[in-house]
Order: sequence, then structure tokens, then C-alpha cells
Amino acid sequence: MSAIGLAALILATLFAGAAFYILVAEQPARLALADAPLLRHWQESYPRAARMQAGLAVLASLVGVLAFWRMRHPLWLAGAALMLANLPFTLIVIAPVNDALLALGPEQAGAASRALIERWAALHAVRAGLSVLAIAAFALAIARGGESHSALRK
Repeated sequence: MSAIGLAALILATLFAGAAFYILVAEQPARLALADAPLLRHWQESYPRAARMQAGLAVLASLVGVLAFWRMRHPLWLAGAALMLANLPFTLIVIAPVNDALLALGPEQAGAASRALIERWAALHAVRAGLSVLAIAAFALAIARGGESHSALRK
């Protein structure tokens, strides 16, 4: 097993773990709060999680590309692309929701801010799904020995 391939798998798994933690623990817990504390909690936690998850997405992508470059199996490139897809998805689809939530003051907390946070979670689930697909691609590449059959013939 390639250490590079294993690193790509671990990084994607760390991303997925964080994404699922947010979906199954943090998000339900904060939704139990009243509107103003809910908004404040989201505003405090999101920037921290975003930095961590963006870093993991980029690292997993880069390591996946490196694994592809070294082993030439297309599944490495597929996993890398799936992890990297989190960034444009976040910038194009989720960022408007993020910006709207970050711009709200505590006095603006209410049903609309709660609905935005619920919308944000649904969009965040897409990122979790992308990471699971990347994990599957990386794991399948590892299971197949990491290298394409054409690379083995060279």
C-alpha cells in the first residue's frame, strides 16, 4: 500500500468525519437553542470549521493528485477532484448563505435566520457526500493496488 495513497484516504476521512460531526451532533444541538443564541453559535463556529475543512479539502486533493502522478490510477484523480469540488461548491452555492448569516446582528435573529441555518446544513450535507465519494474512490484505488494496469505494464 502506498503511503501517499493512504495519506489521501486519511485526509478525506478526516474531512468527512468533521462534516458528519457537524451534521449529526453540532447542528442538531444548536438548533435546540433559541434564535439569537443559535445565530451566535453558528457565527462563532462556522469560520473555525471552514478554515479546517478548506485545508483538509485542499490537502486531500493535492495528495490525491500526487498519488495519481506516482501511480497513474484514475481513481486517485477522481478522489482528488471530488475533494476539490468542495471548494467551488462552497464558494458558489454556500457562500451566499454564509455571507447572509455572518451579516446578521443578534437583533435580526428569528425565523428567517433559523431557516438560513437549516438551509446551510442541507448544503453542507453535499460536502459530506462529496467526501464520502472521494473516500470510496481512494479506498477502491488502494484495494486495486493503487496503480492502473497500464502503469504496471510499463
